[in-house]
Amino acid sequence: MRVILASRSPRRRELLKKLVPDFETVSAEADEDYIGASPSETVIEISKRKANAVICPAESIVIASDTLVYFNGVYLGKPRDRADAKRMLTMLSGNTHTVFSGVAVRAGEHLYTASAKSDVTFWDMAEADIDDYIATHEVMDKAGAYAIQDGVLVSSYTGEYANIMGLPLEILKDILGKIGLK
Repeated sequence: MRVILASRSPRRRELLKKLVPDFETVSAEADEDYIGASPSETVIEISKRKANAVICPAESIVIASDTLVYFNGVYLGKPRDRADAKRMLTMLSGNTHTVFSGVAVRAGEHLYTASAKSDVTFWDMAEADIDDYIATHEVMDKAGAYAIQDGVLVSSYTGEYANIMGLPLEILKDILGKIGLK
């Protein structure tokens, strides 16, 4: 069975290899401009759009995911530029936010979806620390302008580490089990 990851993210590729050793990757060109009634609904809908954007044979399994950071009613996706990244990191400094990831798995004509959430607390950072992080880490392709695996900003978290990285493996494993992919 052909498995396709609808993402070029190296983090998602690394995570998926823990469950599925052999898969292809494609870039999913989908409209990600959507805000649902809740963060969970938002990431599920965008994941569905990504999964449905992949053109492939019907017997393929397509896995797509979307992640966002949610803090005080504000959705934080990927920053537009470095100033936006600084705004996001300043907002998150010393606070706890929630990371939501949605996953959509298309198997034939069936589409399975779910979402996960994790709470993340940042250290309190000075402006110079934030500037240094932006200068020394890739922030532009990450929701909330950070990566937990950098090991710099996060003082603690609850929930699944893989969810915070961008692919909730626990729920993905359950979905893949339901469709018979072990």
